[in-house]
Amino acid sequence: MTQPYPLLFQPEFKERVWGGRALEQFGLQLPEGHIGEGWMIADHPNGTTNVMNGELAGKGLDEIREQFGREWFGAKGFSEVNGRFPLLIKLLDCNDNLSVQVHPTDDYEGLPEGELGKTEMWYVLDAKPDAKIIYGLKDGVTRADLRQALENDSVMELLREVPVKAGDTFYIPAGTVHALCAGVVVAEIQQNSDTTYRIYDYNRPGLDGKPRELHIEDSLNVTAYEGSGATTMSTEGAVPGEWLELARSPYFIVEKGIVSGPWELSTSTDSFTILVVCDGEGVISWDGGSQPFASGQCFLLPANLGSYKLEGSSTVLRSYLP
Repeated sequence: MTQPYPLLFQPEFKERVWGGRALEQFGLQLPEGHIGEGWMIADHPNGTTNVMNGELAGKGLDEIREQFGREWFGAKGFSEVNGRFPLLIKLLDCNDNLSVQVHPTDDYEGLPEGELGKTEMWYVLDAKPDAKIIYGLKDGVTRADLRQALENDSVMELLREVPVKAGDTFYIPAGTVHALCAGVVVAEIQQNSDTTYRIYDYNRPGLDGKPRELHIEDSLNVTAYEGSGATTMSTEGAVPGEWLELARSPYFIVEKGIVSGPWELSTSTDSFTILVVCDGEGVISWDGGSQPFASGQCFLLPANLGSYKLEGSSTVLRSYLP
């Protein structure tokens, strides 16, 4: 019988017109090209990650989900829509500006069959001086305003720009118009969805030299003009050995923790736990083994792992289902 243990996955890397090579700073072996996304924990038709460590090495997250079920993934650990793992964990390298985009809610009629909506959050791992993001519409912008601005190529005038630095956190519910901009590296915790509606893409060609598709009607339909509930916070108040809540949604809770010496923790039978190592290094140990960890690594802890301990000097994000 396979005993539960922290699972480390081989990332699925995605080339993007806005990507670069910054994920190499985490010791990741990138393929050639403009790598914009590392899907670190994924169970999606567009990318499924395979385990790298331990007895289950080589198995996909989908296989493990089917084999071990709720015992490992928790009472809440499955999407009610498609039965898949409910979250998707990414590292993003924004060497250039991403398209201005918006994501749908679960109940949007235009969603592809079996696909979820997309609520997400960002934790800024690295940011160049003067880095910024686009985060919502300016106050009072209506659907008619947005359509007119798209028609006369003035949409940037309606968007709210926010300066960012490492450690900043942004909660992005479905319906929030947003874009990461050049010079930031982020960890993204999101619903397990790959549905993005592009509003504007700076009139640039894609990797194939052709203009990238825009999704104007879908974008206008799903944008939350009265506000989506987007929130941001600085995480400078985090103290060692205590969790600081960064984001709470119907889909995930994300907390920041500072590891400084031994920290005794435990999983819950309701949900798996995901640990994203933002910086530093250390060791995670549990009944039956131990595993070193380093910045950029993302671990999936089964719900039935029980007690575990973090040691070392690092910053981690902890995500689980509400």
